[in-house]
Amino acid sequence: MHWQTARFDIDLTIPRVMGIVNVTPDSFSDGGQHASTAAALRHCEQLIRDGAHLLDIGGESTRPGSPAVPLDVELARVLPVLKEACRLGLPISVDTYKPEVMQAALDVGVDIVNDIWALRLGNAVSVVASHPRCGICLMHMHRDPQTMQVAPMEGDVLPDVIGFLSGRAGVLASAGVAQARIVLDPGVGFGKTVAQNFSLLARQAELLPLGFGLLAGWSRKSSLGAITGRDAPADRVAASVSAAVLAVERGARVVRVHDVRDTVDAIKVWQALQAP
Repeated sequence: MHWQTARFDIDLTIPRVMGIVNVTPDSFSDGGQHASTAAALRHCEQLIRDGAHLLDIGGESTRPGSPAVPLDVELARVLPVLKEACRLGLPISVDTYKPEVMQAALDVGVDIVNDIWALRLGNAVSVVASHPRCGICLMHMHRDPQTMQVAPMEGDVLPDVIGFLSGRAGVLASAGVAQARIVLDPGVGFGKTVAQNFSLLARQAELLPLGFGLLAGWSRKSSLGAITGRDAPADRVAASVSAAVLAVERGARVVRVHDVRDTVDAIKVWQALQAP
């Protein structure tokens, strides 16, 4: 299996580590640490040294309760970083739900659009469909970032997640987007309870028959804090690495993480057990 993106065909027969670059003042784990263009680019370069296979750059926090960021502010944050990051020699993803940001990012050479809204807003579908090759990550989210944890989902969430992601992939197929361009993300923490998030991990393999690559995003999330008692996101590294490896074991082929070096090392240990 390969993930077709604007400049790269990413081999998903082996797990890939996507390093997170938040160009924001308020992201839940590292807000403000990489908010300037220079700081963000230094972080990009460090994540590459740590072994990242691709980078995901975003200019708006989507933590529960986070306010929306105006278009002009998001563009000012991310475009200078994206332009320079595209020269670093590996696939670059933009983390955004705004079609205007998607278009601007693709225009400067970005490879992947990673959208928590699964291209449901505005003309997002037409933006990616009109591009000949860009990769797309469709995520499941219940409600919106402002309200998703105020009234999370109820009961067994997996059927709804599968149905939603299958439907959104079908919309893209109808718009002429090749299956190889699409990766799916079940949306850990986006409108789900702690128990539901771990149920998604335990049963993650049930998403595989949809026929798409899977992306898992567990890094430093509150569900890990809930079971470990680690209140500070930065104290959840061990739990995050464990969740990433468990996600890989259950079929995820891209893991989106803050702690790239530790995750890369842990996956290498897992890979050593897969050798014939």
